[in-house]
Amino acid sequence: MTVDHETLDNGTALIHLNRPERLNAVTAGLTEHLLSALHRAHDAAAPVIVLAGRGRSFCAGHDLKETLPAESELDTRRRVQRLQDLTRALRDFPGIAIAAVHGHALGAGVELALACDLVVADQDARLGFPEVGVGLSVTGGVSALLPRIVGPHRAKELLVLGEPLTAGRAAELGLVNTVTPPGRHLDTALELAARIAARPPVATSIAKRAVDLGLAATLDQALATEVDHAVLTGRSGENDGARERFTPR
Repeated sequence: MTVDHETLDNGTALIHLNRPERLNAVTAGLTEHLLSALHRAHDAAAPVIVLAGRGRSFCAGHDLKETLPAESELDTRRRVQRLQDLTRALRDFPGIAIAAVHGHALGAGVELALACDLVVADQDARLGFPEVGVGLSVTGGVSALLPRIVGPHRAKELLVLGEPLTAGRAAELGLVNTVTPPGRHLDTALELAARIAARPPVATSIAKRAVDLGLAATLDQALATEVDHAVLTGRSGENDGARERFTPR
């Protein structure tokens, strides 16, 4: 299998890309196996997904050495849309998705990381968008996600030049939440996952959804969504005793 899935004691779904001999480069098979693992985590109501890579890298992008059959325009559309289902699965996952990045996260690899809610990166990691340099285009929703994080001018610079970023620089730009010492990326991501898994699940899911919806909402739409979310948290029962817990003493 090109993807490994493990359920931890706290319910976290630990998913590893498992093509270390090719730096976990993306193929059609890996796409299908990863979608299956993400759907399994969703169906199991996992509170958190931690997505990591085996071997020396998180994911070096599309496997350019993979021989593809001749494609019609319809074939290309279907292939790319299937790859984009990975972005949809991560964004639609009700819990929190954390990318644990080390080595290279390039092209489709960094697209997977940005589709997650949080990114933890080894200080030696390199992140970048090399597509333009090899005559390709971004496919994983980066055209929407990247400018929201770094702004349109910086996004165009990163895409057109394709120069890899250090983990520190990626953090400065907002692409990475936490930079870890070498070899600590997965441990740190799992520690973060344990903290999140211990929190009220409905409220956690709503917090994620509120931000995602708010990015494309007007102020009035955001206010209306927050009213709906207040109703949901009120019905969940998770806030029993909240007044006592949050009242200053």
